[in-house]
Amino acid sequence: MTIYTGRGDEGDTDLRDMSRVSKASPRIEAYGTVDEANALIGTVRPTGHDDLDDLLETVQNHLHVVQADLANPDPDPDDPAVEPAHVETLEEQIDALDEELEPLRSFILPGGGEAGARLHHARTVTRRAERRVVELARSEPINEAVVTYLNRLSDLLFTLGRVANARDGEAEESPSY
Repeated sequence: MTIYTGRGDEGDTDLRDMSRVSKASPRIEAYGTVDEANALIGTVRPTGHDDLDDLLETVQNHLHVVQADLANPDPDPDDPAVEPAHVETLEEQIDALDEELEPLRSFILPGGGEAGARLHHARTVTRRAERRVVELARSEPINEAVVTYLNRLSDLLFTLGRVANARDGEAEESPSY
């Protein structure tokens, strides 16, 4: 099997149901931005913290489900789809990791050590993916759990950035106004 097919040379691509759409369609933009977030999360691993790496691997697998869900305009019941359990996993992890941290008293500047800064960057791309999915949902039906998942994932990535920085001895900086 070759990696290239030539089918996209005219600017169209296949959705999961084999319908053809423009590569500039809101659906492609949405799941393409999810793919970007997933690739960025891949640049974080390894963080130097096995538990964080395991969680990020789980998230990357979830994001493949998100992409499959978004790439399918007319899903069957057995097709990959974001489910409440995916969101619950993130919430449980946020709550557990938050116990390691000092309470937030102000906004913080994204950055810190290498892992922390990359996690903050991944958070911003995830927020962009969420905005793209919200825009898609204005014109086409989607699984609403995808928006919830991406919203919660950005919260997790924020928390992970803070945890990575705390474990690596990197101080958080507040903005000056």
